[in-house]
Amino acid sequence: MPDAPLHLMGGRHRQSGRITFPHPGDGFDTVALPSRGTLWSYTVQRFRPKSPPYAGPEIFEPWALAYVELPGAVIVEARLVEVEFDAIRIGMALELTKVALDPAASAPVWLPAFRPATEDGQ
Repeated sequence: MPDAPLHLMGGRHRQSGRITFPHPGDGFDTVALPSRGTLWSYTVQRFRPKSPPYAGPEIFEPWALAYVELPGAVIVEARLVEVEFDAIRIGMALELTKVALDPAASAPVWLPAFRPATEDGQ
């Protein structure tokens, strides 16, 4: 479904209404989380993580790791893409996208990511 709208799926606790991500399983209903949010905090990953569990390319390039506040839901962790490190600002509007763990892979694993929001959300 390459053209389907992207959504992270969280869980809403059936008794308290608390929303969590990722979906924890029993006792929670599945809910689509907002696809737009604001940058709550971030860091820049400047070294290759240990393998395992990291399974990305051998040639490492730093990336920004964002904590994104999704309104009325949760704060999620994901890569921040399509923005230079020195242009990142706490509170900036972001929208959900995806990024390949290894862009050179023939069948890449896709990761959730956020990028600066566009006016129309496209």
